[in-house]
Amino acid sequence: MTDSALVIGGTRFIGRHTVEDLLDNDYEVTIFNRGNHENPFADDDRVTHVEGDRTDDSALEAAKSAADPDVVIDCVAYHPADVERAVEIFSDVDGYVYISSGAAYGREEIPKREGETPLCDCTPEQAESDDSDSYGPRKAEGDRIVFDAAENGVNAMSVRPCIVYGPDDYTERLDYWLDRVDTYDRVVVPGDGTNIWHRAYVEDVASALRIVAEEGEPGEAYNVGDRRLVTLEEMVELAADAADASVEVVHAGERELAAAGLSLDDFILYRDYPHVLDTNKLAALGWESTPIAEAMRESVRDYRASDRDGSEWDPGRDAEESVLEILDTL
Repeated sequence: MTDSALVIGGTRFIGRHTVEDLLDNDYEVTIFNRGNHENPFADDDRVTHVEGDRTDDSALEAAKSAADPDVVIDCVAYHPADVERAVEIFSDVDGYVYISSGAAYGREEIPKREGETPLCDCTPEQAESDDSDSYGPRKAEGDRIVFDAAENGVNAMSVRPCIVYGPDDYTERLDYWLDRVDTYDRVVVPGDGTNIWHRAYVEDVASALRIVAEEGEPGEAYNVGDRRLVTLEEMVELAADAADASVEVVHAGERELAAAGLSLDDFILYRDYPHVLDTNKLAALGWESTPIAEAMRESVRDYRASDRDGSEWDPGRDAEESVLEILDTL
């Protein structure tokens, strides 16, 4: 008998790749969303689309009835109230998987471990907020709801990705760096290039969600991220190799950047304190990550086929040129 899956979301980035992974593993898939974004599976008769708002309990119940899911992957639970409703409505499925975040961790330590590193607190005001500062607290509160539901017999689990990258990434965070590598022969990298912000290839996040649904323990959280971590400079070099481009990485410190009106934090994917997630717990379920060079090649291929350029994150090439001129005089 074929297993069935309901993906809440399912048309954009993580959700899209999750649907593809489920199809590759012989699931019957139903996606449930508002229909605000183009449905890449509109012509795929293996995927059923149910339209509705996940904050409407009756619509969510209708999606459950239509899909009769064995597993549910929840890609768009952004507030604790979303998770509260979901663990009630899907209390009898074989696996409900909530997408949390590495941002749910409330203390900086290396690495951040499930069940050891404390989570963020979440105030009632944060629970209902939509601002970026409340994102980690909201995700942490969702985790706690999952844990409580499991105590009451619900097969609910949590997956915590770090920064996700790869094909179809509408955030364009990596695209900024890919555009730099593709366009210029000198790329400014903030600091000494050794900072680390753990990243996760989107196809690996998708497979993690399925594997946790199949093999995970109710009430448990699982970190997901590349098994091989690279520094920011190494990431740029990997991108250059994948793009078959020859670039010079130029390090710029706080003083040189400030002279051009820039700061270290103006560069996307720069993080002062390393953000590293322990992924051994997920790997113990049989999950594997894609070799990072392969992941970067796929990211470059998709970037070049898209109209994305990461310009939203651009600190300004004129300012960067000023930095290069300053560094060339030293």
